[in-house]
Amino acid sequence: MVSRKRVLGLSAYYHDSAACLLEDGQVLAAAQEERFSRKKHDDRFPHHAVEFCLKHAGLSIDQVDYVAYYEKPFLKFERILETHLAFAPRGLKAFMMAMPTWLGEKLWLPQVIAKELGWDKQVLFAEHHESHAASAFFPSPFERAAVLTLDGVGEWATASFGVGSDNRVKILHEMRFPHSLGLLYSAFTYFAGFKVNSGEYKLMGLAPYGEPRYVQTILEHVIDLKADGSFAMNLAYFDYAAGLRMTSAKMNDLMGGPPREPESALTQREMDIACSIQVVTEEIILRMARHVKKETGEKYLCLAGGVALNCVANGKLLREGIFKDIYIQPAAGDAGGALGAALAVHHHYLDQPRQITVGQDWQQGTYLGSEYNEAEIKATLNGFNASFHSCGSIDELTQRTTQCLKQAKIVGWFQGRMEYGPRALGARSILADPRQPDMQSRLNLKIKFREGFRPFAPAILAGREAEWFDLDRPSPYMLLVAPVAESHRLPVDADLDHNHSGLSKLKIPRSTIAAVTHVDGSARIQSVDDQTHPVFHALITQFEKETGCPLLVNTSFNLRGEPVVESPAQAYTCFMRTDMDVLVIGPFLLFKEEQPPWEETENWRDEFQLD
Repeated sequence: MVSRKRVLGLSAYYHDSAACLLEDGQVLAAAQEERFSRKKHDDRFPHHAVEFCLKHAGLSIDQVDYVAYYEKPFLKFERILETHLAFAPRGLKAFMMAMPTWLGEKLWLPQVIAKELGWDKQVLFAEHHESHAASAFFPSPFERAAVLTLDGVGEWATASFGVGSDNRVKILHEMRFPHSLGLLYSAFTYFAGFKVNSGEYKLMGLAPYGEPRYVQTILEHVIDLKADGSFAMNLAYFDYAAGLRMTSAKMNDLMGGPPREPESALTQREMDIACSIQVVTEEIILRMARHVKKETGEKYLCLAGGVALNCVANGKLLREGIFKDIYIQPAAGDAGGALGAALAVHHHYLDQPRQITVGQDWQQGTYLGSEYNEAEIKATLNGFNASFHSCGSIDELTQRTTQCLKQAKIVGWFQGRMEYGPRALGARSILADPRQPDMQSRLNLKIKFREGFRPFAPAILAGREAEWFDLDRPSPYMLLVAPVAESHRLPVDADLDHNHSGLSKLKIPRSTIAAVTHVDGSARIQSVDDQTHPVFHALITQFEKETGCPLLVNTSFNLRGEPVVESPAQAYTCFMRTDMDVLVIGPFLLFKEEQPPWEETENWRDEFQLD
């Protein structure tokens, strides 16, 4: 009998807990805890995600050989303790708040993990940025590559670079806390009135509405940026090292007032701040990339860490041509640490060889989560007394869905295995016709219940990118932003554009695919091929056949403040709680007007198993 080496990777206790199961170096299943618990960015032990991974593989925990955790808690505790001692007596309140959790739980993680899993063997620990680096390089399509990781902070490291080759990733250099690009960006996220660790996307989306008025202010006062991309932060402007806030009162003076109150009206100041920190972030990343290229001499680059989710910076990095190509881990944040830790154990600890198909990553489109068969979906719909139509073939399904999209209807789309990572990539998505000029505002305000400035992404048939965007390669994970091609841009009157400032710029159509074109003429692109998601590819193909447009609006299937839906029950509930017109779930089509009346109850989460 062939002996299989199975590794369960875990990330938990900071944000975006997740689990990942490998067998002989191949990922069998991976998912974030939030999808099951319904608590956005859930940081608790990933019980549900572990249960899913084991169930999907048909295994018990006793059949797992190794458990890997994505960082080293003692090193992290050392950093927290030394930081508080360095800033004492400032930060005493924050220190006293953190200590009970550390002394009661986090310092005992080997025992805690063993107890939570029912595990009686050793728990292995990778370093935080080792986990990020492993998650970036080992699934990549490159035989060897430079690796750059960027986030808030792990144990001590906030950024690192190294080289991946064969079955090893070697870290060559790191930048250390409290100087951090992730924390710098999060500090300005906080200052603009958005929530840290979840509002960074909003800051990036807000940036094109502003002007880079504060760039020099940031470079002259807030950070000391070097030619190699390293920098020192002037800690007088920040409070995260010892306090309970991200920025200090001195930042208020520099930025002309206090942080914006969450949910209050956005002003031109916040737009200009967003634009400015985005410009600074891009400059830091470009300098770092040039330095990494110089130090390693590698042709390719792999990226991970939360900052690698900044798709605007990624697009600029690609266009600069510093590296021949880049690969970005689709679960680049802490959730991807579960995968990275498992891969680090498989290759570094067990010294197992790396299997690679040159030019093709092996993350299976990152469709690594749960799936539901036709019988399970049907039982759920019957439980709601829902009205649905069954399609006998993929052709019928895509033809009927295309008719709905052509009528400017908004479609909930639930097909196949759930995505691992923050992006909806056509498994748990909301879809629409990108040609409709009012579709962005409709989706934001009536479906997602979120800020009207938030942009949406186009999902385009792989191989067609260059026809519609200034992009000469696939972007399968929606992690690259590129300008819309001139041939699809609309002429914009310069005086009209100048007279519109801030969010009023939304009123001006800028391309023939207005719903996915941001105010700066760019789009965040997802390429869809017929191998990783054949049903989604078939739908876009059918849409092009009938409209001449080979792309759709694709956004995540969720409401503001909630995780992406995981189950058919969650999909139906989200469908009924919004102005979504159609739900396509497995082979079934549901039309809103045919559904029984929806009654919102206080305990609807319990009734529909959304705990």
